Amino acid sequence: MTTELTKQYAAVAEALNLKNVHEVPVITKVTVTTGVGKNRDNKSYLESVKRDLALVTGQVPQVRRARLAIAGFNVRQDNIVGYRATLRGKRATDFTKRFVSVTLPRVRDFRGISLNSLDGQGNLSVGIVEQLAFPEILPEKTDIVFGIEVTFSTSAKTKQDAEVLFRALGFPLTQADEKREEATVDIRQGKK
Repeated sequence: MTTELTKQYAAVAEALNLKNVHEVPVITKVTVTTGVGKNRDNKSYLESVKRDLALVTGQVPQVRRARLAIAGFNVRQDNIVGYRATLRGKRATDFTKRFVSVTLPRVRDFRGISLNSLDGQGNLSVGIVEQLAFPEILPEKTDIVFGIEVTFSTSAKTKQDAEVLFRALGFPLTQADEKREEATVDIRQGKK
């Protein structure tokens, strides 16, 4: 563990008033997922998604297949529906540092991560609309744009403990402002 990370975890232990070092909440794994949607039969699209996700995570992503056939979505059992990469240990630590310091500042119109993204078990889920926010992806070398979901799983027992952990690690968490959320326009749907 780096000294910078040790200082951050020491700050978390002090803020939560924890005496035992093993009680301090830590990030246990990072899961990076993406869906392929209606492009599941387009081989070149699937290869591009797999290549870009491998560049972002540093490992080959796992293929996610449909468990059930759903006629309304024209999905057959065992169709490819997405890709997933699970990072642990040093890869998870390195990815988290790059995500906070490089990727989030590159996201268009970024105003922080809402506290509503934290679940009751202390896990944080963040969606990135374009994979081009990651510095590993060169816009001139990619021909598609897709979204990525990143989930940071922690050993925190409560939402408040996780909030202290993520703030110490440099995540720009913001309070959920009800008025601002109502006024924003959903770009994908074109609705208010």
